[in-house]
Amino acid sequence: MTTLPPRVLFGAAYYHEYQPYERLKTDLDLMAEAKFTVIRVGESVWSTWEPENGRFELDWLQPVLDGAHERGISVVLGTPTYAVPPWLARQYPEIAAEDATGHRAAWGARQEVDFTHPAFRFHAERVIRAIAARYAAHPAVIGFQVDNEPGPRLPHNHGVFQRFVDDLRQRYGDVETLNREWGLVYWSHRLSTWADLWTPEGNAQPQYDLAWQAFQARRTTEFIAWQAGVVREYARAGQFVTTCLAYGSPGLEDDAMTDALDVTAGNPYYDMQDSLTLPEPPGEKLPQQWMAYGVWALHHSADRIYSSRQEPFLITETNAQAIGGSSDNRPAFDGQWRQAAWALVARGARMIEHWHWHTLHFGTETYWGGILPHSGRPGRAYRELARLGAEFERAGNLVAGIVPDADIAMVYSAPSKWLMREHPPLAGPDGGPDSYAYEGIFEPFYRGAFEAGRQVRILHARQLHDPRGERPGFAPESAAERHPVLIAPGLYVADDGMLDWLAAYAEAGGHLVLGPRTGYGDHEARARHEVTPARLVKAAGVRYDEFSNLHADLPLRTPPGSPLGLGTDAVATRWVEGLAVEDADVLAEYDHPHFGRWPAVTTRRHGAGRVTCVGTVPGRDLARALAAWLAPTPRSGWRDLPGSVTVSTGTSPDGRRVHVVHNWSWEPATVTAPVQMADALDGGALPAGTAVNLRAWDVRVLAAEPEAPAEKR
Repeated sequence: MTTLPPRVLFGAAYYHEYQPYERLKTDLDLMAEAKFTVIRVGESVWSTWEPENGRFELDWLQPVLDGAHERGISVVLGTPTYAVPPWLARQYPEIAAEDATGHRAAWGARQEVDFTHPAFRFHAERVIRAIAARYAAHPAVIGFQVDNEPGPRLPHNHGVFQRFVDDLRQRYGDVETLNREWGLVYWSHRLSTWADLWTPEGNAQPQYDLAWQAFQARRTTEFIAWQAGVVREYARAGQFVTTCLAYGSPGLEDDAMTDALDVTAGNPYYDMQDSLTLPEPPGEKLPQQWMAYGVWALHHSADRIYSSRQEPFLITETNAQAIGGSSDNRPAFDGQWRQAAWALVARGARMIEHWHWHTLHFGTETYWGGILPHSGRPGRAYRELARLGAEFERAGNLVAGIVPDADIAMVYSAPSKWLMREHPPLAGPDGGPDSYAYEGIFEPFYRGAFEAGRQVRILHARQLHDPRGERPGFAPESAAERHPVLIAPGLYVADDGMLDWLAAYAEAGGHLVLGPRTGYGDHEARARHEVTPARLVKAAGVRYDEFSNLHADLPLRTPPGSPLGLGTDAVATRWVEGLAVEDADVLAEYDHPHFGRWPAVTTRRHGAGRVTCVGTVPGRDLARALAAWLAPTPRSGWRDLPGSVTVSTGTSPDGRRVHVVHNWSWEPATVTAPVQMADALDGGALPAGTAVNLRAWDVRVLAAEPEAPAEKR
């Protein structure tokens, strides 16, 4: 059984082998002074572990592990399979990943390989076993990270394609079934034999695209599960196995991959300085990609990591200093490292590991700043993070394993995202297809909830209803009780069972919100032949068969009696579904001579619950108003917060309620404690009604006694 330490782990990735001169003792002493409790090592240097084919050099790490253990610093040991040594590339050029045109990836970066190739697997397994056999028993090692940020490529190699064909044969049985399910009568694509299936280059069939993306994600999952299985042959009882995820990777299905791991680990990077200001400066920064822009996006990153296993998680990489290339240098303002770390912990992180310890003197990431600068002398970043280490030493037991609160739940669909990558419903600023259309639909709802002071839980569609039968799922009744508000935006790829589950959720008492494109496609991404939103028309009381992209935002108005109370800045953006009301109340309308014939937002009672339809991508004002109406009483209990202040709340493992209060501004702020609390960092008491003062870029971590059960309140 995996056992994680009962406090928040704090540290950095450490690469002693990268240092141009000997400084191990100095580094480890500085880490101990900064209250480090963990470092990550070894994942990037296969050519150091195995400088030539079959010749292993393993002793170099021993002093690092011994020195860390002497100082009470734990170690996460990495397997180096994402960075292939030159000798392997030279001896087996056929392992290079190929793109859709058959062009082999050039060597000189990382993750250039077809990781399904037998030659790669042989050598990868050999180095994994050598490292694990040598160091799994070391007392400093508490866990393993296999590979690193898997799924950045979709290899099109011959062997990969042939395995794809075999996978289709297993899933569909015969070509006639595939012809029917994919609609291959179109453009004369009907197959007479499996040998007729064309390669992905030039494919224009959406059903093929979806199957190819799903297959690639399953291969990534299989690769990581395979590595985890090898490592577990050596791991001691209590040691965990994970990998670090970059959530934008195209070959990743994070909820499926983490099934084979002991704990989720993610790498959330965020833009610093003015990007962390609230109220947020004007201007849209959607969609988020590898870096989060804005306070809401930082929280969204954490909630995505939590969603993989619906449990607390590890941060294996996050900002140490400036992040990015040589022309992108914006290290945090004083206080912002601390703010970001506490925000991640408040949403479930039980390890904060910065990337990385020492800024490199060479290589691609020479200016991706570490905790120490190029000089190696402790500076501002070190001092700021040492303060954070001291705070985790004081309060780490309270906050490790927080279960964060949620006022609103949202349904996330990887298959819908994959489909919209290739066949997006939304256009970009230049009028061309927006390959981030799924995020462009999903994220405005999340952002609106955040800006309304509501906390969000992201649930994968497969966690609610799994058509593969691999997960038990949620009963609609229990989901309605646990998550009384559920937003399903952009759920285009969904089988009948998923849509029926949503209707049953509302009937059982939940408030279901349907966003654009939900209920339009089936599990094969075929446009449904039913009236849309398919299988939900009766529950929603609306239908539509016409939709339009928007060249410009549309102003909105609210009819008399609408609870939304929209201001003059409320707009609809990017998309309109022509909702025809059959049996529903209208909450918002388009103020436009053509689009005004349709409502923008409707709602209807259904059973013990309600179904609300949002027929557009909501602008910020509409998204905020929707969230405030959907969850009128925030779970946090805080009221009348200044625009620069946020509160994240959750329950610690011992039952105490944790309130993490941020001021994202240069200007000090004051808020009022809603209940009696204690300051977890300085021990001071805060009776209910006490003024809580926050300096510029400040965080207060407060603890309250467990709440009484609902029936006793």
